[in-house]
Amino acid sequence: MKEEEKIKIAVERCRKAFTLKPAMGRDTAVSKVRIVNGLTCEISEDSWKFSVDMPEGIGGNNTAPTPGVYGRAALGSCLAIGYMMKAAELSIPIKNLEVEVQADFDNGALLGTANKNIPPGYLEVRYNITIESDAPEETIMQMLDDGDKHSPYLDVFSRAINCVRKINIVSTKIKK
Repeated sequence: MKEEEKIKIAVERCRKAFTLKPAMGRDTAVSKVRIVNGLTCEISEDSWKFSVDMPEGIGGNNTAPTPGVYGRAALGSCLAIGYMMKAAELSIPIKNLEVEVQADFDNGALLGTANKNIPPGYLEVRYNITIESDAPEETIMQMLDDGDKHSPYLDVFSRAINCVRKINIVSTKIKK
């Protein structure tokens, strides 16, 4: 079975299941992040394990990608996967698809040296799509627009989300 057909069947099966039982589409993901050395973090979720670090110039060990690399990769890969799922669903032939994510930021905001109106996150994010297909341009544009409309990470990057902080402090003092 070709990859496109496998994707199309899986998407149709999930769409049918989520239509019949919407609760099946809801879930909570949990990633655990633990500092292991200076600024180096170990991340685990289910059976996945990976690392995050910062460059030496800012005090890191430069042993792994930064959080920004993973954030931009999450957006780009989510878009690319969504486009391919939609292309498979609509039987649009795709020979090659690439998404480049560009993000502007001011590291001075991270360190508190930038103008107080500069946010520590991205100032602007751009994504450039290169797609090679024999399908008509109008069909490709409709597929890309629909992919954007249903992209979880484009939504995460585009919409303010409520973030809830909970704190657990464990004292290291020896009790008398």
